[in-house]
Amino acid sequence: MTVGFIGLGAIGSPIAQRIAAVTDTVVYDIREEALAPFRSSAAIALSPADVAARSDVVFGCLSTLGAYRQAITESQGIYGGRARIYVHIGTTGGELARELQSALATHGIGMIDAPITGGVPRAKAGTLTSMVSGPRALVDQVMPHLQSYSTRVVYLGEAVGAAQTMKVINNMLSAANLAVAAECLVMGVKAGLDPDTMLEVINAGTGQNSATLTKIPDNILTGTFDYGGSLAISVKDLHAFMQEAGALGLDTPIGRRIEQAYLDAAARGIEGKDMTTVIQPMEQRAGVEVRRGR
Repeated sequence: MTVGFIGLGAIGSPIAQRIAAVTDTVVYDIREEALAPFRSSAAIALSPADVAARSDVVFGCLSTLGAYRQAITESQGIYGGRARIYVHIGTTGGELARELQSALATHGIGMIDAPITGGVPRAKAGTLTSMVSGPRALVDQVMPHLQSYSTRVVYLGEAVGAAQTMKVINNMLSAANLAVAAECLVMGVKAGLDPDTMLEVINAGTGQNSATLTKIPDNILTGTFDYGGSLAISVKDLHAFMQEAGALGLDTPIGRRIEQAYLDAAARGIEGKDMTTVIQPMEQRAGVEVRRGR
């Protein structure tokens, strides 16, 4: 197969690079600078339709629901080319995934719902986890490509949207870990504790989580705020969780509080902000900074 890839952002680019290292690949992004790393390793397309015309399977990894509609199903989208499989690896929630599946089916294109988890560092290392739902026969066809950037692929059944539900659950848990850990570290620093010493205790005990293991020591204590996960995308993903819960008739009050923590950070300005900046409003309210050596 020739693989087409649309959307070369912070996590899409390293995934596409790993695919391009093992198979013929055609890439597209609206930003010229995003295409530069691929000029020697992949073919550059002029549009999503051009990607589909030159590929057997198309991967999409975009930042907003509107961008997915525009690239995949609106105008020419990926219709009319040779592509017959679309792999949806972003996080959008199940409603959009099913909308895209229905629109693509009318043009004879099958869809696989395949969001990923692990973050930008693991995307670069090729050690992501993919959660996948959709027709098993299609999944089997693209499995080698999924495995080029994933060390674990978990199949969740035939229904497109099931993987999206799993992904927004995972993202809420990840966001909650970071927000609660940040609040706890702020409290400790306010009380006079050293943040590295706090993490030594937490990571050797029951409070250990992905935020205390990586994001806080590597990207908050350093003051770099460069984990690579966008604050804007975190807000989008948490909203998708709340929408999914609402569609099921569920009240999720803890989820609302976590979402609000990220909205507080976004209210300070969202452009270019890393998700680890969720701690900054907490620091401001407490009058402390959680940094190494302070």
